[in-house]
Amino acid sequence: MTRGRKPKPTALRRAEGNPGKRGYNALEPVPPEGLPACPAHLSAAAQEEWHRIAGPLHDMGVLTLVDRAALAAYCQAWGRWVEAEEKLKETPVMLKTPSGYVQQSPWLAVANKQLELMGRYMAELGITPASRSRVAVSDPGDDVAMPVVIEIRAHEPAKEGVPPRITRHDGGPTELPGHRDR
Repeated sequence: MTRGRKPKPTALRRAEGNPGKRGYNALEPVPPEGLPACPAHLSAAAQEEWHRIAGPLHDMGVLTLVDRAALAAYCQAWGRWVEAEEKLKETPVMLKTPSGYVQQSPWLAVANKQLELMGRYMAELGITPASRSRVAVSDPGDDVAMPVVIEIRAHEPAKEGVPPRITRHDGGPTELPGHRDR
């Protein structure tokens, strides 16, 4: 079981500028580009939501072919929420049971649960203003700086008070902060 925060996808970290300056996962799979097709099993309201939102999400660079299930789950939650809200217009929010007790309408529980699920999917897909504000998408024409891997090798045994000599394989400077290159 892993602990701590969920790791951010590398593409998202690159878009944000990698503020923590931690290394990127070079082995992270890259999903294929493309706009996924709307699943046929979605309800009518869910299909309408799919067609309304899939294109803009794809244009934003958020939606790829492998994200079909996440978007379908969001759209189905949307469809069920719409259905529950329509039923709540027809029935009272509080109902009297045959035994005389008052309880909330089951449609209210359905609406609340679907709204909760929609919120989770909206955050994952970057649909809310707050989730979009956390991502800065770079202009395709900009040169995005790729991470530099620096390999430090000791050419001779370290002596006390003498910094190690380093070798960079990308032609960059070989000074450690606060030390001159030997």
